[in-house]
Amino acid sequence: MAQSMFKRLARKYIDLQHVLIILTSAYLIFTSSWILIGRSLRANASIWDTSHVYLGLVGAFLSITFIISNSLKGRWRQYFPWLVADFSQLKADVLGLFKGKIPIAGGRGLFSIIEGLGMLVFLAVGVTGILWFATQGSSDALMWRSYHISCAQGFIGFIVLHAIFACLHLLDFIRN
Repeated sequence: MAQSMFKRLARKYIDLQHVLIILTSAYLIFTSSWILIGRSLRANASIWDTSHVYLGLVGAFLSITFIISNSLKGRWRQYFPWLVADFSQLKADVLGLFKGKIPIAGGRGLFSIIEGLGMLVFLAVGVTGILWFATQGSSDALMWRSYHISCAQGFIGFIVLHAIFACLHLLDFIRN
């Protein structure tokens, strides 16, 4: 009974993390073109700059806790099967694509591997943002800014791919 309740709470926590990541990421992405931060956050920074930095730190924390919570109890094998050299479901999904079949969700297949890569890219965005923040005022800050922007662009690409895969999953769900 208690274990069942703990599992439900853990699932709700992961769902809440997902919602917070969506909201935080959406704000940070949609307002990023208004950001005027270079080597450091200015003393008279705009609300957009300040909110990007501090909400970005929240996003970095979420990226760390999200990858941890999705990797507990051996679930890391689902998102990172290459670490145990298990490519069987990925191979089946790719071969199925050539036959016009939509890959299955879950397991160790194409969708799960891409979700794992997305978590790693999100983590990279958070870590590079933290390092940019930590090195403010130094010459390294601009380097971390550049890495952060590149990782953020990769994360935007992942979000687009993730949305397409979610639509394909829904299409497959409706068909069945």
